[in-house]
Amino acid sequence: MTLIEVRTEGNYIVIGNQRRKKLTSDGCNEPFKDRFWCPRKKWFMKSPCPFINKIECGNYRHMCGSL
Repeated sequence: MTLIEVRTEGNYIVIGNQRRKKLTSDGCNEPFKDRFWCPRKKWFMKSPCPFINKIECGNYRHMCGSL
């Protein structure tokens, strides 16, 4: 059972039954109410990610081992 399904459809992001244009090109830090979507963790975070994009996030994980 999924509580809220998050997916991307081209230039749109779908969160539950809401569909809107993505604010970022890769879907990172998409705001929803008072949370931010992390596509790597597939979870909502309390604060926005400090990384600019998924590549920067991946580089950090590769160098440090985890977030």
